[in-house]
Amino acid sequence: MFDPSKFTVPKAKPLPICLLLDISYSMSGSKIDSLNKAVEKMIKSFASEEKMEIEILVSVITFGAEVNLEIPFTKASNIVWKDLSVNGATPMGTALKMSKEMIEDKETTPSRAYRPTIILVSDGEPNDDWEFPLDDFINNGRSSKCDRMAMAIGADANTNVLERFTQGSSHELFHAEDAEKLHEFFNYVTMSVTMRTKSQNPNQIPKASEIKLDKQKTVEVSSENQDDGYW
Repeated sequence: MFDPSKFTVPKAKPLPICLLLDISYSMSGSKIDSLNKAVEKMIKSFASEEKMEIEILVSVITFGAEVNLEIPFTKASNIVWKDLSVNGATPMGTALKMSKEMIEDKETTPSRAYRPTIILVSDGEPNDDWEFPLDDFINNGRSSKCDRMAMAIGADANTNVLERFTQGSSHELFHAEDAEKLHEFFNYVTMSVTMRTKSQNPNQIPKASEIKLDKQKTVEVSSENQDDGYW
């Protein structure tokens, strides 16, 4: 007997993106202005790349006077960006703990999701206990399987911390001597994520050499060594 209830549209599979953003007082002025503009532009680009089979989910964790979950995992097309303002110091370790807990929680980040991308942006020295949270994030549990990118802004940024965060990933640490470089970094992030949405296997992370900021020259992600299993 014909049963129309059997003909359901497959649910889109999420591709989670988590931003860890330094909003300490040292990010004042052009830095925070450029950060707000670059993140808003990136989210709009993600919204335009959403497909029936893939939805890009974005979360934003800020660290300054407090560590706050500004945006829980939300479909990019549903986000209305509100500019961030600066306050406080640089509790990066606490932000890493919050992000890891989100990734490890299978209700917040379901196993059916594609491999998450974690993006860390800072211009300073962490002022809390960061070593264990960082090592725990990159070496243990589900968070160790995430794609990781980081950007150091200005001469005062602790590049040793940020380089450790990207260790073992496909990406080198980005450096920005001025705020305008933030836009280049987030363009790179955008291209990396959108290439994944067009790949036969979105769990496959594009190599840095494959990511071109000129969209017309973008190299498709290689289909070699694909892994369709759990990320």
